[in-house]
Amino acid sequence: MLAKSKIWENHRDETSNEVLEKRKVNPVEIHDDKFLQLIDHNSELVNLWKGCEWAEGPVYFPEGNLVIWSDIPNNRMLRYEIDKQQTFIHREPSNNSNGNYRNIDGNLVSCEHRTNRITLTDSENQIIEITSKYNGKRLNSPNDLVIKNDKTIWFTDPPYGIISEREGNQRKSEIGGNYTYIYEPNSNKTSIVDKTCDRPNGLAFSDDETKLYIADSGEPGTISVFDVNDNKLSNKRLFATVRPGIPDGFRVDINDNIWTSAKDGVHCYDYSGKLLGKILVPEQATANLVFGDKDGKTLYICGDTSLYKIRTKVQGSHLFWIK
Repeated sequence: MLAKSKIWENHRDETSNEVLEKRKVNPVEIHDDKFLQLIDHNSELVNLWKGCEWAEGPVYFPEGNLVIWSDIPNNRMLRYEIDKQQTFIHREPSNNSNGNYRNIDGNLVSCEHRTNRITLTDSENQIIEITSKYNGKRLNSPNDLVIKNDKTIWFTDPPYGIISEREGNQRKSEIGGNYTYIYEPNSNKTSIVDKTCDRPNGLAFSDDETKLYIADSGEPGTISVFDVNDNKLSNKRLFATVRPGIPDGFRVDINDNIWTSAKDGVHCYDYSGKLLGKILVPEQATANLVFGDKDGKTLYICGDTSLYKIRTKVQGSHLFWIK
């Protein structure tokens, strides 16, 4: 079993009930006045559903006006139907699914820990394997993914689904490392694009896709940014050190602000890496988030146990249904 980092252990330190209650009253924390251009200071954080053990990977579908997300240890996907204001089990078992994404054709693409693969769910609800190996060796446990406009799939592969049975299938890594990959559908080829992160996790492209941001949830617990040229990465540099806790999943808006998960909620950084503000979430940790609704301006957030929403003033990037 791989040892967890000190940063990860601090990320899981328990937050007092007193602090959690304060977050419910004043969830929006302003660090720079520019944040007020992105969200109202009195925006309400709404708990939509509670009952997860570790909520992750939210994705919005305009078809049906719904949010699908993963509950990893409980081995299921959940679905919140916005018009009905109700939550349903979407898939069980889910192979300990983690990150999810909607492709340009409106299909669900998912990372599965237990089966070490990326899958696509087609219009007939058939689950199709996209990739599960690199050079004949099983991937660790694909964690999060993003899809470019050219339909290539970029995903991270840390060990969280193989270090215990809680989130997958405990076993030794066949790959022998934690890497970031690209899957190219035209050639059906899976290739490594980066080996430098300790435990690569969330990832997202800039609005123009010339940069890729990758969260490292191991040491040192930062978000790095890379230049993207011809689907290759170069010029890695530090974008932001996220504290308290670590960065996990995150999203980019159309102005290239980064909205990332952290221990105390969601942190928003501008394109230069300056912290603009926070959305404080009354949970022990926050794992991931996604922009949704027909206008792309509602942020859906996965805390430890719950799905939340909060309205913003800015539209998320790479929302294929918004022209």
